[in-house]
Amino acid sequence: MKVAIVVGGASPEHQVSLASGKGIAKAVEILGHTAIPMVIDADGNWVDGQHEAIEILQACDVTIPALHGEGGEDGRLQGFLEQLHIPYVGSGIAASAVGLDKHLTKAVLRAHGIAVTPGVTLRGAELTDTEAGLQKLKAAGLDFPLFVKPGNGGSSFGVSRATNLPTLLAAIADAAVLDPHVLVEREMVGREIDLAVLEFPDGRIETAPALEIHADPNQPFFDATAKYDSAATRFVVPAPLDAELAGRLRRTAIDVFEVLGCAGLARVDFFVPSDGEPVVNEINTFPGFTPASQFPRMWAAAGMSYAEVVDTLIRTAVARG
Repeated sequence: MKVAIVVGGASPEHQVSLASGKGIAKAVEILGHTAIPMVIDADGNWVDGQHEAIEILQACDVTIPALHGEGGEDGRLQGFLEQLHIPYVGSGIAASAVGLDKHLTKAVLRAHGIAVTPGVTLRGAELTDTEAGLQKLKAAGLDFPLFVKPGNGGSSFGVSRATNLPTLLAAIADAAVLDPHVLVEREMVGREIDLAVLEFPDGRIETAPALEIHADPNQPFFDATAKYDSAATRFVVPAPLDAELAGRLRRTAIDVFEVLGCAGLARVDFFVPSDGEPVVNEINTFPGFTPASQFPRMWAAAGMSYAEVVDTLIRTAVARG
């Protein structure tokens, strides 16, 4: 098969996407297919030209949209591929759009009885009107320390921890540069546990053994530096969980996947407080996919090689049409 692998994009995760695409392309070749990398530059333009890109995509059997964040993981590229009637890996337009929008994700999950990190979304005048913003936080019962995030995006870009009013205002301003909707959430003290969800060609949806994140203690939290540039960050997989908790997280991850209408793959991230119930932090409908990324690590613990995971994604997309 000819497999197009779309990488890059205009989001802050451009370089992460290039690294994911490089690993995927190698796996595609190992599987005996022809890998055709296609780059979207940092301005959002197809390097080959849009008309040429359409011709290349239509000549391929399946496309892997290996973009992270806005412009690639938010339904736009998925809509483009659907207009061209091109089979592709991963979630469709609606699930991609909702999955990248942290506010919408949590609103949908909360409506289905799935516990999420407590928080509010600031928008419009609330981003600059300090009193209005503080009143909204007070009404939601939120107090310091708080985490402030752009409403869309990943890799912890634009995420800050606020411990007082000056750091909160600075964090809101920083996040607002990346997105006009800013999420302010209660700090959750506890374990960070990830679950990898994979759809198989026969329609089965399974999870791999859970992964626990032990972020670099010299970083303020599991930020972009801790994720990509620190040798002190550790990923433990399988995470040491008792059977009841492991089963509960597995069921919840699959529920999240199904409630949001996801397809192909996703990574569901949890906080597990020592004295409370697990909550969903977020979902990534196309998580980081380098050989060292969390998603492939979890499936490796289940006995699936990186190439076997890519093979499953391709066969599932083709079966779905």
